Amino acid sequence: MTSAVAQPKAGIAWGSCGSDPKLKPFQCATVEVPTDYDNPHGPTTTIALTRLPASDPAHKIGTLFTNPGGPGGSGVDFVQQLGQAAYTPDVRAKFDILGFDPRGVGKSDPATCYPTAAEEAAALAGMPAFPVTPKEEWQFVVTSAKIAASCRTTSPDRLKHYSTANVARDMDLLRQAVGDEKLTYIGYSYGTYLGATYAKLFPKNVRALVLDGTLSPEWYSGSNGDSDPVGVRLKQGEGAADTYSQFLAECTKAGSNCVLNKLGDPKTVVENTLERLKTHPVDIPLPDGSSVKVTYAVAVAVMFTSLYDPAGYPDLAQLLAQLATSIRAKAAVAAPKALVEWNRRKEDYATSIGTVLQPCVEARQSGRPLAYPAYADAADQRAPHFGRYRAWVGLQCEFMGLRDNDAFRGPWQNKVQQPVLVFGTRHDPATPYEATRPYADLYPDARMVTVEGYGHTTLGKSTCADAMITDYLIRLKAPADGSSCAQDRKPFDPLPTGKKALTPLPQ
Repeated sequence: MTSAVAQPKAGIAWGSCGSDPKLKPFQCATVEVPTDYDNPHGPTTTIALTRLPASDPAHKIGTLFTNPGGPGGSGVDFVQQLGQAAYTPDVRAKFDILGFDPRGVGKSDPATCYPTAAEEAAALAGMPAFPVTPKEEWQFVVTSAKIAASCRTTSPDRLKHYSTANVARDMDLLRQAVGDEKLTYIGYSYGTYLGATYAKLFPKNVRALVLDGTLSPEWYSGSNGDSDPVGVRLKQGEGAADTYSQFLAECTKAGSNCVLNKLGDPKTVVENTLERLKTHPVDIPLPDGSSVKVTYAVAVAVMFTSLYDPAGYPDLAQLLAQLATSIRAKAAVAAPKALVEWNRRKEDYATSIGTVLQPCVEARQSGRPLAYPAYADAADQRAPHFGRYRAWVGLQCEFMGLRDNDAFRGPWQNKVQQPVLVFGTRHDPATPYEATRPYADLYPDARMVTVEGYGHTTLGKSTCADAMITDYLIRLKAPADGSSCAQDRKPFDPLPTGKKALTPLPQ
């Protein structure tokens, strides 16, 4: 990658993204931004960028900044993997589509917790997706404390300047560097938290904001006074439990299109399978010759991720049916697509720990790490399976002991005068729909659109939503507040021949 200083007059020196033919449509660069904005002429940190140039440069409006979520999602990967398909031809014609790895993430001076990837892998070896038994819970707490200590000693300088507020400051500097007078931005999931932070810090610099799959700033930051762990505050357990119930209902209605119906009532089949997995895990061979032991925790984690996109519900049903059959027959089965993709996703990033630690330096912690088993038990009562899983998210933050003094923690009402476009999907496992209206109310003129359907964000799911986004980004024409959109297909409808599902990056 070429390198440049992110200064408005200097611009960005775009260059090749490498020899891979798939990357030929894209341009890449790195820029240096202040590590600490309190010392703007001091040490710098590297930000990696990519862009997909506008297809009609003569009529270009500007640059569309994107963030795929996370925290810890790679904006470079997002644009290079999905940028050509995620936006309509009209948007592609009028905007350069820009993705950047936020500070501490991916290729942008990543915050690592161990000197090498091998040491990280060794530290994580045998650690479950979440603990279930009291013995596992205690070991999970101990391991999390050790991980936090290693993060604190390996990347303290990066972590101490790692907050979303500094990412927003970086994004404003990048906006100036690409020559845009005001920001045009689309953020998904955690990207809506970045959007809310930018709106608070730079309200006069906003041209257009699309905020899709809203992460409540109050829940995430704890600025509402809630001292529960961040994994409980986000209510992902409740969102996933609701979406799971919809998955089962849609499966039942789908008849032969949902393989679980061949084994009996889908809910009974799945619940019995999950219960059996607690004591009888299943080894499933993978295409690469390795195998994965599907425990109860692994099954719940795979289910959570698979609920993000209704196009993947048939594969999830296949996995659950094969697990049920394997347990009954005590025989090995081939790995279905849902499990293969979940297993592969663990290798998306060079570090799977450090790049997701932003809540540690900017969000309120419970201060009670030894109470996590009790938090998890209570969450499991409210949202079976998924409440327990998500309650353990962020445990390492309780032991981190680092804060970014430049983080923004509220209040969240902002002064953006332009209309902003806010999407919420009715049954969203990761950013529950109930957060959508309160999120929209933070803006003086938000136009909230309900997507009637399932999954996380609108990506690849609704032609109606795509048309609204296009009209808004190009012409600044926002729909009426309270509008709604349907999804293009029901979860168990076969995909049209030759069409692939457009699945968002994991959050």
